[in-house]
Amino acid sequence: MYDVNRVREDFPILTRQIYGRPLVYLDNGATTQKPRQVVEAMVDEYYNVNANVHRGVHFLSQQATELHEASRETVRRFINARSTAEIVFTRGTTESINLLAFSLGEAMVKEGDEVVVSAMEHHSNIVPWQMMCERKGAQLRVIPMTDEGELQLEALEGLLTKRTRIVCCTQVSNVLGTVNPVKEVVRIAHEKGVPVLVDGAQSVPHMPVDVQDLDCEFFAFSGHKVYGPTGVGVLYGKEEWLDKLPPYQGGGEMIKNVTFEKTTYNELPYKFEAGTPDYVATHALAKALDYVSGLGMEKIETHEQELTRYALERLQAIEGMHIFGAAQQRDAVISFQVGNIHHLDMGTLLDRLGIAVRTGHHCAEPLMRRLGIEGTVRASFGLYNTKSEVDALAEGIERVRRMF
Repeated sequence: MYDVNRVREDFPILTRQIYGRPLVYLDNGATTQKPRQVVEAMVDEYYNVNANVHRGVHFLSQQATELHEASRETVRRFINARSTAEIVFTRGTTESINLLAFSLGEAMVKEGDEVVVSAMEHHSNIVPWQMMCERKGAQLRVIPMTDEGELQLEALEGLLTKRTRIVCCTQVSNVLGTVNPVKEVVRIAHEKGVPVLVDGAQSVPHMPVDVQDLDCEFFAFSGHKVYGPTGVGVLYGKEEWLDKLPPYQGGGEMIKNVTFEKTTYNELPYKFEAGTPDYVATHALAKALDYVSGLGMEKIETHEQELTRYALERLQAIEGMHIFGAAQQRDAVISFQVGNIHHLDMGTLLDRLGIAVRTGHHCAEPLMRRLGIEGTVRASFGLYNTKSEVDALAEGIERVRRMF
């Protein structure tokens, strides 16, 4: 059994009061709260093991290096990569995608080439590719979606040409909650010999992920969305693909030999990890992944799916409620508007009731234009949320609606 009340005991912030009311934290799509096991691991390392990693001969450096590289193995195991050489530590999903867009662009993109993204991407999976396309004279093409918020995969087949260099697709929409059929996206792309990047920022916290099963060439996610620290993330890449790409940044750590005439680069994954890594954060990320693994990703997924179904039932009963996205496969995200109430007004007034939700375009302006709106209120659930918190959200929305 999944004991959500026991889980909540690991998150001290959930006992806070906001404006004299119990905190109802429903902004997990933006960032998750941290269990005490993660925070304590960071404190312990700073107090007892703090030293720069790699090449240090003294005890603390070697111990810190061991923790850092053990964390890489934890990530490898968590997403079932073949090798730790395929696990590149970054500052988050955004840097992971920027790294790939720059390196792939430098190595493989010429004028007239094309990059394919989906209509529901976060800005971090649009803008880096636009920047690369502008630099290289390439074109950005878009997989359309239905009114229900599902990708039109038949259109993807028509978008792929001999000039397509990569397909980029989110596994879960941060606005609609749509769970995209990325295995099918990968299959279609591979039929044309095109590699695929999967943005896993919104999927890794909520469901088991197996990159070998997905068969994608690249996969990115952020630590802070999976109960880990901010400022750390992962780019997974198949080894044969990472080998083809040049470094994203230069400096220490990513080199093998340096002379004023020529520099040779380090082996994978260090070729892409210039400078001192956030070795405390990587250790804490591993603790976060161990934490969710200990609870069981399947159990977390079941709990959150049940919570989402319950929330949809409660919210749909509210007069004037409009929920965006009606995909058959959806995750723990609900974006909505109520009548003519502006999303910012709704979010601000819910906050006065102690309910934390996100408002705005959620870094997905092209998707908002597709929906014909400026923004939504978004409630996103995590492993510690409860049905009573969903009730508080529904009652809060009703109270705000009556005010207007």
